[in-house]
Amino acid sequence: MLWMTLTHLPTLISTYANQPFGFVSGAEGFIFLSALFTGRIYSLIAEQNGYPAMARQLWVRAVRLYAYHVILLGFAFVVVAHLAAAGNRPALHNLLDFYFAAPKQAVIYGALLIYRPPLLDILPMYITFLLLTPLALAGAKKVGWRPLLGAGLTLWLLAQFGLRQMAFDLVTRITGSGIPLSATGSFDLFAWQWMWLVGLYCGVRWSKNDLPVERWAKQLLAPALVIVPILLILRYSVGRGVELGIFEVWFDKWHLGAVRIVNFAAIAALLVQFQSLMKALAVRPLVNLGQASLQVFCAHLLFCFIGLAILGDATVVNGWHETMLVTTTFVGLFLTSRIFAKKEQKHANRPILGAGRPIPQFGD
Repeated sequence: MLWMTLTHLPTLISTYANQPFGFVSGAEGFIFLSALFTGRIYSLIAEQNGYPAMARQLWVRAVRLYAYHVILLGFAFVVVAHLAAAGNRPALHNLLDFYFAAPKQAVIYGALLIYRPPLLDILPMYITFLLLTPLALAGAKKVGWRPLLGAGLTLWLLAQFGLRQMAFDLVTRITGSGIPLSATGSFDLFAWQWMWLVGLYCGVRWSKNDLPVERWAKQLLAPALVIVPILLILRYSVGRGVELGIFEVWFDKWHLGAVRIVNFAAIAALLVQFQSLMKALAVRPLVNLGQASLQVFCAHLLFCFIGLAILGDATVVNGWHETMLVTTTFVGLFLTSRIFAKKEQKHANRPILGAGRPIPQFGD
């Protein structure tokens, strides 16, 4: 949450917070962890109460997330658009360029999760994956995970060769939709579904106490110790005398390039291997952020809008404005987490019928 906030706020800090550990962003962690806990929680629910009950609970959760997203969209279309219309805040205007070009279409497509403005595009992807998760879990129960993961990997591979553009062109010809591809969000869902699917798979195995993550991390330790520093050096070399050229697609964030998956796996292996050091970060304020992650995520977007409003026609917010913006944002996020964390913790401690153990929650 803190990493994503520092990346999204339009300050000088964003330059350093954006992918500081290599070719990995907060988005990969957000999607993978969400899928991991979703797989664990809802596979236990399916085991105890059946797949129809699990699907109902997942869809209720998706509706809840959708309500949050609609509120954020409404705020953007009413408040942010009003500020942007003044003409002296180009960053805000660029955020809602399709809305200004076709407001009625923007409202309809936004409600349908098709129009996804910048900053408001990861939550619709999350909602879409949640809606499809009951099918994935039921399919894995019926035919096993290997065919499902194979299909997901195939989709990811096709995404690297332009599946999204081809699908968009086909739908546009059939429906006559006037929305540009750029207005449908930066993330390629055909590619990012692979990250979600792998997270679900790990979560389901975790629910069965069959996720040997320590052993896996130990096996990957040696290659990870080589991969992580090499990609870290390359990350800071790009644009400083080093160009990726034809290999840039392998590093592309929006299509989840192959190097990013390798980088993410290598960093994950190191984090698991040295998890005893990471436990020092499990202080109450940070734990609260995790327990109220959905509310904190929505709150951080509001502060990003405020930052873009302060930005005006400048490149970044700096000086005392930057200090005030970052300080106010962090105070706001920690207050938000403190308000909602107790409620989420109470919900998390409620055991599944017959399971005899509490369910950890993430983003719910």
